[in-house]
Amino acid sequence: MLTLLTLVILYFLPSIIGREKRDATGIILLNLFFGWTVIGWVIALIWACTAEPYCPVKLVPVPAGGRFCCQCGTIAYLGAHFCTSCGRTV
Repeated sequence: MLTLLTLVILYFLPSIIGREKRDATGIILLNLFFGWTVIGWVIALIWACTAEPYCPVKLVPVPAGGRFCCQCGTIAYLGAHFCTSCGRTV
C-alpha cells in the first residue's frame, strides 16, 4: 500500500510542484494524460520547474476620493469636473 502511494505521488510530482504557477491547469492536464509516457512526464516536470517571468508592479499613491482621467491617466482632484492636464470631463 505504501509503495502504491509513493508511486502515485511520484507520478503526480510535476503537478504538485507546479500547482502555484499561472499555467497550473496545463501542467496538470499534461501530467494526467501524457504522464504515463516518460517524455510527457519529463516535459511536465520541466514546465513545472521553470521560473515565471518577473513582472514588477508599480505602486501609484492616489489621494482619498481621487479619480483617474480616462484620457491621459493623471489624477483628478476630489470634486473636479475636468482634468487639469487634458481638459476632458472626468
